[in-house]
Amino acid sequence: MLVLLGGVVLSPSLSSAETAVTPSQGQERPARPGPTLQVYFENDLFCDTDRYYTNAVQMRLISPDLNSPDENEMLPDGMSRLLNDVPFPGSDDAVQYNLSLGFGQQIYTPSDTQIVDPPDGERPYAGYLYGFLALHAKQYNRLDTLELAVGMIGPSALGEQAQNEVHRIRDIDTAKGWETQLHDEPTAMLTWTRTWRLNEACEGLGWDVLPHLGLSAGTPFTQASLGGEVRFGWNLPSDFGTSTIRPGSGINAPSRDDMERRHNGAFWENFSRYMFVGADGRDVAWNPSL
Repeated sequence: MLVLLGGVVLSPSLSSAETAVTPSQGQERPARPGPTLQVYFENDLFCDTDRYYTNAVQMRLISPDLNSPDENEMLPDGMSRLLNDVPFPGSDDAVQYNLSLGFGQQIYTPSDTQIVDPPDGERPYAGYLYGFLALHAKQYNRLDTLELAVGMIGPSALGEQAQNEVHRIRDIDTAKGWETQLHDEPTAMLTWTRTWRLNEACEGLGWDVLPHLGLSAGTPFTQASLGGEVRFGWNLPSDFGTSTIRPGSGINAPSRDDMERRHNGAFWENFSRYMFVGADGRDVAWNPSL
């Protein structure tokens, strides 16, 4: 299955705009950054359709760069200390960490949402509501992510309410077959992903290539994925690509290098503008919405 996604990502940083003064030098330095909030919205309206993977939203709160997982201020101390002992590929030689947590909802429908009882062979109605906790281990040219997601498939995921209320507000025909949706089922899924940055970081005009792979086990998805992204633009950020709503997704939080550049550079050096294209292929062993 090849997935091409259209969506919107809003990523305001909650970092403090204040500066701190080093007494010994009398010089200003950037204050410790705060967490970054990302809001994702994906919908097939970008392709002028209303079927299959039809809508998804997600909110993710990302810690600033950390020297060790237990430095985060988002979790209780006891839980934070446990993160230091979590083994996963890439964590042993990481130079920076990030922690992220959030929640999201995904909605799936058959191709014709005006049929009360979709025929066999159609994709079933399904809502998926979940929360997740992820640990990200960074090297200069590699990002590893381990993510645990728990949630619910079925009426308790509120897929019918989310889709049809929006359709009523927009004066669009509501979906008629939600009475046939998948039954309530709790979900739990563990995902590991790795993303590489193949090009050296550069200022000014440049391009980079960011391939990734991932493995997910559990429900709602057991699958392997392989994909990548190509970016071209001005002052490409030293991150690992444009995150989308997928298991074990990467992060777009400002890195230490970016924070220092924005603090020290001139106005025209303090922004990034780029175009990107990406694709993701998946080999699916289990997905109840298929």
